[in-house]
Amino acid sequence: MIAGIDLGTTNSLIGVYESGFPTLLADTDGRRLLPSVVHYGDSILVGHEARRMQAIHPNRTIASVKRLIGRRFGEEGTEGLTGIPGAPVTIPLGGQNLSPEEISSEILKKLKVIAEARHGTEITRAVITVPAYFNDAQRAATRKAGELAGFSVERIVSEPTAAALAYGLDRLQDRSKIAVYDLGGGTFDLSILQLDNGVFQVLSTHGDTRLGGDDLDQAIAALVASKASLPRLSLPDTIRLHEAARLAKETLSTEEQSTIRLPFLEGGMNIEVMLTRAEIEGACSPIIRRTRIHCLRALEDAGIKAADLDQVILVGGSTRMPLVQHLVVEIFGKEPNLSQHPDESVALGAILQGAILDGSLQNVALLDITPLSLGIETFGGLMNVIIPRNTTIPAKAGEMFTNAVAGQSGMRITVLQGERELAADNWKLGGFEIPFAPSPKGAARVGVQFSIDADGILQVLARDTGTGIEKIVEIKSAVEVSDEAVEAMLAGSLEHAFEDMDARIFTEARLKAEEMLPAVEAALAQLAGELPPDEIAGIRHQTAEVTAALQSKETVRLKQTLANLDNATQSLATRLIERAMKIS
Repeated sequence: MIAGIDLGTTNSLIGVYESGFPTLLADTDGRRLLPSVVHYGDSILVGHEARRMQAIHPNRTIASVKRLIGRRFGEEGTEGLTGIPGAPVTIPLGGQNLSPEEISSEILKKLKVIAEARHGTEITRAVITVPAYFNDAQRAATRKAGELAGFSVERIVSEPTAAALAYGLDRLQDRSKIAVYDLGGGTFDLSILQLDNGVFQVLSTHGDTRLGGDDLDQAIAALVASKASLPRLSLPDTIRLHEAARLAKETLSTEEQSTIRLPFLEGGMNIEVMLTRAEIEGACSPIIRRTRIHCLRALEDAGIKAADLDQVILVGGSTRMPLVQHLVVEIFGKEPNLSQHPDESVALGAILQGAILDGSLQNVALLDITPLSLGIETFGGLMNVIIPRNTTIPAKAGEMFTNAVAGQSGMRITVLQGERELAADNWKLGGFEIPFAPSPKGAARVGVQFSIDADGILQVLARDTGTGIEKIVEIKSAVEVSDEAVEAMLAGSLEHAFEDMDARIFTEARLKAEEMLPAVEAALAQLAGELPPDEIAGIRHQTAEVTAALQSKETVRLKQTLANLDNATQSLATRLIERAMKIS
């Protein structure tokens, strides 16, 4: 039996597939949603008990740890934490520095206890969901959290694609296209899926791992503070205010007005504030509308229009807000499918994925994609893509490379992720050396193969075909940039598309010129006295033109002068070939 787990920013759930149905498992009080909150005191408390301790002992309690998993000091969202820039984040709690994986494992341990008590048997295998935009390190850290909790993690599945299973969309006609609008506690994803012969394939995905229900709660809390003219609050009172804002958001999703009452604030303050749905929609609208651009980009990446969609489904508790549902109708031109519980659909999908893996559920599969291109740096500082963005995973691809310099005795394999043409504008995931015997330029042959497993973990193999020496490296380190920068990479690739391509074309032309100019000089020296003076003068003129174009860094001019030099040296090349044939 494989449990399905939604390890959420705000709440987490667990369930199993039994008697032909996915079943979410509840605690002894009948609650299926476990708050993703951990308190470190005399003992470790998780869930509802930890949430009650949050306002009393805020320095010993942490919520929304998912926003920090797989991240590094100095990135956006790690403000207030201290450590070595670039090192994995740790959080001071209960007199110790804990990693987000260790904290997340406590949530998973609690879910494991709930499931085993409810089901009456040990459960050691699990499928865990993550946002579609989680990178290698975030996925690997989630897997580690599961292992620390005592699970064998069978699969890491993207949340939107898991939700599609829960909605029963595998029963749609082939070629059906589905949009999954997933607004969770801490993240937003919009994925476009297509059903083919019982297989869900992700056509595109876009999102923001720093946009979610937490941001809406903060906006509502700021609205309440403004209406009540509150001074700067202590940390415990701020936590109470945010909790009240969250409850107001939930109430105003079905009611037109709600009253927030917060008695006994620090300094003897008692506040009572009436909020209307219109007021919180005004505060939250700028945040919600930020999701629009991701929806449009996902449609564009998938190469379809909104009218081509057969279904739009909503995932995440915040999608209950009428404001969100109205925006979805505005973007896609159709009413969303509201048939599933938005808080539970991801967990249900994880359960179904577990059932697929253990054979309990057949004739359906789930394919994911890689959100950014993966490749290596080549000579001249260019990005050579091995696996393009939006490739369905698991995936495997490779390419053959050769040495660019005579006498070279090894090759540096620098693994990159991103959408820019120049290596320096992309993100370095890792690197290693593959040695080979010193050889003339272009004589060495090194095969490089990229393999991404179903969890999105990248493995890179490099092999010297001459000796058979190979190295295999599993890339688990993240792109050491903020989550916002992942989104900025896609925006930047569009914004700088023309100048990037110009830079790439110039670099390729420069490399050709730097190779061609000394070769022409060597040929002229070799054939001294055999060429007419006017032909030599013409070649010298064209080499001078190429040199001038190189110095001016004009791409069009450089390409033209190289073409002219090619034409001018046709006779020279013919004479060299004839001489070589005579010698041989």
